[in-house]
Amino acid sequence: MPKAARFAVERTIFHKRLVKEVIWTRNAFPSIADKGNRASQEIARQIARSLGLTLGAKEIPAQRAGNKFEEATAMFVQATFSTLSHLRPGHWGTRKIGQSDGGDGKSTEAKGRNLEKLIPIARFEQYRHLVAIAEAAKGNDDLRATLGSDYIIKPDVVVFRELVEDAEINRDEYLVDEAVARHASLRKMNGGRPLLHASISCKLTIRSDRSQNSRSEALNLIRNRRGHLPHVVVVTAEPLPSRLSSVALGSDIDCVYHIALPELEQAVETLGLDDSRESLRIMTHGRRLKDIGDLPLDLAV
Repeated sequence: MPKAARFAVERTIFHKRLVKEVIWTRNAFPSIADKGNRASQEIARQIARSLGLTLGAKEIPAQRAGNKFEEATAMFVQATFSTLSHLRPGHWGTRKIGQSDGGDGKSTEAKGRNLEKLIPIARFEQYRHLVAIAEAAKGNDDLRATLGSDYIIKPDVVVFRELVEDAEINRDEYLVDEAVARHASLRKMNGGRPLLHASISCKLTIRSDRSQNSRSEALNLIRNRRGHLPHVVVVTAEPLPSRLSSVALGSDIDCVYHIALPELEQAVETLGLDDSRESLRIMTHGRRLKDIGDLPLDLAV
């Protein structure tokens, strides 16, 4: 019997974690379903059955479920992306924002630390300048009114690359010294911060407010960066294709990743929902909607 592929195994582990800690049943329908939408309920029930969710699962408070969804996503990305060092060399980290930070370039000054709690993305090189903006805005009402809160970006899960010592850069050939490459972001001796590689927004379900929130996050990541743009993606368990399209189509997001896309497609097919089938076809053929199992390889690009 052939050995199961590593990503398939990790995907199953991810689903088991969701069933145990994130998704529960209410009124005979999974918690990811919209209680006011029949199609959402039926699709969610089909997906949940495929994932092994049993009726009568214990209720999980919404805030806890959201937090556990972010944790499960971070664990899946860490377990899979870390196996791709032969495709994407480097020293990488994956973290759910709010976890212990260790040595990720966080400011050592108390004032800086407080502001970085407000703007966690400022821990990374492309967005470190946002601390200065926030500091200036604190004492200037006109500036605060002009800027609003667009610079306060709080991704749920981040993937970042640690900076590189000269010894590693010069491992095979003497490439850099004190006279050259003095502003290169990847070079540790230049005093920068880790490089943000991906910002992952975790939306267990998608309603109109969450759709707009995801779009705003992506736009703010794009226009507030200094340097290269990180991957900007959304991971969701939303069962209704029309709501997936509100995020996937016509937005600045790289791609939306569903926790169980094949299972979603099968559910729509089984239920004979022609409009939903066409919506999924447009998103998948347009490479705007993919499965969670596609995410680690897309991050290796």
